[in-house]
Amino acid sequence: MNENLLDKEISIGSRDILVTRTDHAGIINYGNDAFLRISGYSANETIGENHNFIRHPDMPKVIFHLMWKSIKKRKNITAIVKNRAKDGSYYWVITDFKTQEDYSGAIKDHIAYRRAVSKSALEVIEPLYKTLLKIEKESGVNASIIYLNRYLAERELDYNTFIAQLNKKIPFTEVWSKKIKTLFS
Repeated sequence: MNENLLDKEISIGSRDILVTRTDHAGIINYGNDAFLRISGYSANETIGENHNFIRHPDMPKVIFHLMWKSIKKRKNITAIVKNRAKDGSYYWVITDFKTQEDYSGAIKDHIAYRRAVSKSALEVIEPLYKTLLKIEKESGVNASIIYLNRYLAERELDYNTFIAQLNKKIPFTEVWSKKIKTLFS
């Protein structure tokens, strides 16, 4: 995929919800129209690819470490992520995850729901992520994990709560679950 980077941000509309579904190993098996439009890829270019092909190099690995740690435990995590589009431009999203199980209870798929990130959240996240990335380059991912844990402990927050407060929105999966529950109550 495209290794060129452009210093050009793609704007995500407030009504856009970018959805992808991956298998348990992170291989994409579905991307909705909004995801394809924003990322610039066709369905044929994404299906069968590992989801990390859209990872922007400005993203610290510690965030993906947290995400996969939660996802593998079947817990939602809300994360702010900078992704790379096909043309090398970038887009920021806030992402929630939903795990689907097969009839035996084994993980079948992970569904990621992404939406626009507030500018005020990015004002906090961008410098934090730059610091985490610098620490990773100088001292490794474990040092970055330690820094992030201290950063959050100073604020008496876990990462999910920190992100929710920054973006001042309830995680999409929480809203979706509540709507489904009300339909069947």
